[in-house]
Amino acid sequence: MAPETKNRPLTIRVDIHDDIRVASTLPAAVYSDPAYFALQKERVFARSWQFAADAARVKAPGHVLPFTLLEGCLDEPLVVTSDDSAELRCLSNVCTHRGAIVVEGEGHLRGLRCRYHGRRFALDGSFVSMPEFDDTANFPTAADCLPKLPLERWGPLLFTGISPSASFAEWIAPVNDRVGWMPLDDFRRDAKTSRDYLIGANWALYCDNYLEEFHIPYVHQGLSEKLDYNAYYTEVSPHAALQMGMARKGEPVFDLPAGHPDHGKPVAAFYFWLFPNTMLNFYPWGLSMNVVSPLDAARTRVSFISYVWNESLREQGVGAGLHKVEMEDEEVVESVQRGVSSRLYDRGRFSARREVGTHHFHNLLARYMNESSPDGDGTSSNGHHG
Repeated sequence: MAPETKNRPLTIRVDIHDDIRVASTLPAAVYSDPAYFALQKERVFARSWQFAADAARVKAPGHVLPFTLLEGCLDEPLVVTSDDSAELRCLSNVCTHRGAIVVEGEGHLRGLRCRYHGRRFALDGSFVSMPEFDDTANFPTAADCLPKLPLERWGPLLFTGISPSASFAEWIAPVNDRVGWMPLDDFRRDAKTSRDYLIGANWALYCDNYLEEFHIPYVHQGLSEKLDYNAYYTEVSPHAALQMGMARKGEPVFDLPAGHPDHGKPVAAFYFWLFPNTMLNFYPWGLSMNVVSPLDAARTRVSFISYVWNESLREQGVGAGLHKVEMEDEEVVESVQRGVSSRLYDRGRFSARREVGTHHFHNLLARYMNESSPDGDGTSSNGHHG
């Protein structure tokens, strides 16, 4: 018998109409039923680019940095290594013999050795040696090396993924187009303003709220005094959305170079969302990155990570007071989580003017959930603040 949600059979397939004017939002069950959450782990998060680490942490040759990819969701043990020539790699941190964790702490090593049975690997993941295996036939093979994942550096950030369905160049392109002129390699992580938030709501509800413009004057009154809501708009691209935050008169804005697509506009913030769960919020002072980590169907961890370029502008304009903005968002998103769990609510409609980004997100999420493999052999009917 099919599982029941709100006294209705659960339908895994989700359809979002391409035309925002006639489309309905995601079914409420997507935000609350564990079956959808389980589906998203493999079809969405295992097929997407995810933040891995700060590039500055693994500069020196021999540095190893173990981490868990999307902890609480994918929970994949990985390690970033820097070899003798300082080339960075992202490797599985699971020994190919019996599955023990290989690197158990950050440090500097000449090679990798599993403490369980002594299997050794080079810093590039290649198999080196294994005791007591002299009589094992057809050994070693390529399967005895540590699997390698793609690793891409973008400014101060490292990204990886288990099996990304889009190239990194395509995924990051909209960001490069608008902020590639900034001295990204000079951005430095600010630990004192970086923190995690635990939210009692589904991860997709957090993204919904981020991506729509509609709530700004209602939920963020302080922010509304700095942003020109009438000039605020959203652009979408295949794997991303960009909200353009225009400043009211007298507020700090970017000094955009000649030839920039927005040269002459009073841009106070570039709010990028990259599918499925990464937000890159650029202000004249630098970058506030939000990593949305699903923990279960109704719990989410959001990591705010700050990278400062111009400290003198840190507490000015729309990029100031981000903790207050987050508290306002959390309160309303948790309220919505209670609402979508109601037996009397299923789907809503979109504002064609103010919810362009949310519609785009729903379309992408539905397409990924409907596809049964990274090659897209399933079917879909699909036709974007911080």
